[in-house]
Amino acid sequence: MSEPIRYVFQVDGDDFMSAGTASADVKKILRQLGFSSDVIRRTAIAMYEGEINMVIHAHGGVAEVEISDVGVDIILRDKGPGIENIELAMSEGYSTAKDTIRALGFGAGMGLPNMKKYTDEMHIETELGVGTTVYMKVLAK
Repeated sequence: MSEPIRYVFQVDGDDFMSAGTASADVKKILRQLGFSSDVIRRTAIAMYEGEINMVIHAHGGVAEVEISDVGVDIILRDKGPGIENIELAMSEGYSTAKDTIRALGFGAGMGLPNMKKYTDEMHIETELGVGTTVYMKVLAK
């Protein structure tokens, strides 16, 4: 592909059933473009975890995806409460999810750690009371 392909997805913050729609769409697109199964899997996992986090903590947001020969760049933006302590939030098992969310099987505290684990680069910008932006890159190795 000569020029990067860009997509923008709205993540509905009120519907756990639609969470993961963007990651499923990107997975299908990457498969059609001939990316390796490893790149597809890592991108889908990282995006899904990000979508779930936006639903649980921020009432939704926007996922921007740019696909190029180099790989996949993902930007997740929300207007949620922000992350009080990024280092603590990156700890496996740490979660601020409410009990009602945990009862649904979400909020185990693996979202951010998995996003980091399955991407080649990840950076978080957050401001309390304003929102969070997560930048991720999955390289097409």
